Amino acid sequence: MKDKMTMREPAEQRRETDLPLVPSSQGRRSQDGWLDRWIATVDDLARLKSFHPMLDAVIEEQRGRQIRIGEHWLTDWASCNYLGLDLDEEVISAIPEYLARWGTHPSWSRLLGNPRLYIDIEEQMRELLACEDVLLLPTISHIHTSVLPILVDDGTIFLDGRAHKTIYDAAMIAAGHGATVIRFRHNDATHLEQLIGESNAARPRIIAIDGVNSMTGNAPVLADFSRVAGEHNAVLYVDDAHGFGVIGERSTNEACPYGTKGNSLFRYQDVPYENAILVGGFSKAYSSLLAFIALPTRLKEALKVLAPPYLYSGPSPVASLASTLVGLEVNRKRGDQYRAQMWKITARLLDGLRELGIRTPNTSGFPIIEIPLADHHQIDRAGQFLFDRGVYLTMAAFPLVPKNEVGVRIQVTAANTEQEVEHLIAVLAEMREHFTFQCAGRETAALSR
Repeated sequence: MKDKMTMREPAEQRRETDLPLVPSSQGRRSQDGWLDRWIATVDDLARLKSFHPMLDAVIEEQRGRQIRIGEHWLTDWASCNYLGLDLDEEVISAIPEYLARWGTHPSWSRLLGNPRLYIDIEEQMRELLACEDVLLLPTISHIHTSVLPILVDDGTIFLDGRAHKTIYDAAMIAAGHGATVIRFRHNDATHLEQLIGESNAARPRIIAIDGVNSMTGNAPVLADFSRVAGEHNAVLYVDDAHGFGVIGERSTNEACPYGTKGNSLFRYQDVPYENAILVGGFSKAYSSLLAFIALPTRLKEALKVLAPPYLYSGPSPVASLASTLVGLEVNRKRGDQYRAQMWKITARLLDGLRELGIRTPNTSGFPIIEIPLADHHQIDRAGQFLFDRGVYLTMAAFPLVPKNEVGVRIQVTAANTEQEVEHLIAVLAEMREHFTFQCAGRETAALSR
């Protein structure tokens, strides 16, 4: 396997699962198992999972964004259902009709047969994204692991240093088939340009990046990466899992700064699709088990006989295809209203953090808000503190994030209420009295212990 790593970062600033597994110089005992070694690698996370109520939880009941774990009710700030379509009555009530017509699951592979729902969604997505063509597959992970190795062949993947783990894993699969992987500094088009200029122009070259980042909520300047791709005859491959449905093309009469239609970062930043492939999913904003690739028609037809998920995988359930179709209609009718609600609550929360002097890396105003702790060892107690006060969110523990970014992540949805965000701000204000948050330029100790 060729994995050319051009970046050298301190280990504590890298996710442990992204580091190469180097055999111990002492050798391995015969009884050392592969599972033991992997568990040791993710020891912090495995330990939290084994006892912490905020991880691997069994959710017994849901009412709006209120969830019940055991007998404890909490406000859910961990959901990625950004538009709140998981709770939309129009979406829910439409699904039984589709089930009556198509059954629960069309078990053909897509190569053998396609329920008309697939074709309808792809046609509507072409119009929404204003792209040449669209191909649907079950999940984004399916897309990455099958499409990236095909695109790069024996060429080079230039991988953003903070690209999502699923893109990294797909790059490693490609490396196993003979590709080279070169990492560039996060969102640094200048560093990318330097590296790509030194590469073999005779072989395929792919630039793989995230759109809206799943931890910081920030986004790259796509135009810079699009320019590099065009000048070097490379393909820009963008995973906008957290942007699609949330942000979209700008308009003079838009309801909020997220733009209109929710048709992704490309349309939000008005960047053309030349030399680009957009990957996104419906599992977040549309609350459906389905994913898509926006791509040229010629490539779409090739993937139908090259990509294993199209050839072999079981398809998405009919309920997911139905909720996507109805969700697209709801998005046309009132999606901008939902985005405005999401923006309003997000803006209030960001204002509250500024008033409290609590740092977040979010500079975009998008609805993913990470709050790092100054001391990563406090994550256990911090999570329990929030749980006890009725706040459920994502615990960003090592090795999911670097140790200097360990903390909590809040994801705002249109189904959250103004009362819920005020409660969250009040809990964070109380939390600041007991824990050490990061703040701009320095770390401040908790006011009390």
